[in-house]
Amino acid sequence: MSVDPIFETDFVKEMARQMRALDTYGSYAGWSVEKVLDPYVMTKERKANVPLIGDPDEETISRVKAFYNAIAVLIEKECKLLAVPLVHLTHEGFGRALITVGKLVAVDRTLRDVHRFGFASLSKMKDEADKILSVAIERIGQYPAVAGL
Repeated sequence: MSVDPIFETDFVKEMARQMRALDTYGSYAGWSVEKVLDPYVMTKERKANVPLIGDPDEETISRVKAFYNAIAVLIEKECKLLAVPLVHLTHEGFGRALITVGKLVAVDRTLRDVHRFGFASLSKMKDEADKILSVAIERIGQYPAVAGL
């Protein structure tokens, strides 16, 4: 049985660490990385079962936070500076995700319909994280003095 190479990427490994860190009751013990990250995969069928309008539950909010925490960890690995994630949401699932490095806002994403947060596949999730990460690293490179504060 060959293992999908996506499970060997830094991002997916970090996502699994973040999700396991949220597991205060040890429910994920013995689970595969694929099973732990399965809630992030929002297939068309799953999306069809989620109402268009709704409030996110605590588990969904935790998954959003874990996603941005993982990106912050990868920023730290890349630039050796502390990256601090902040996810602020209304009870209706609207808000922002910020990652600051020093005094620099390296990531600023508007969040909408968080109750439907997910990706078509783990590969799509990694692609989105890679885009966010590359923009953040580029921004830090453009303003190293601000990022170092």
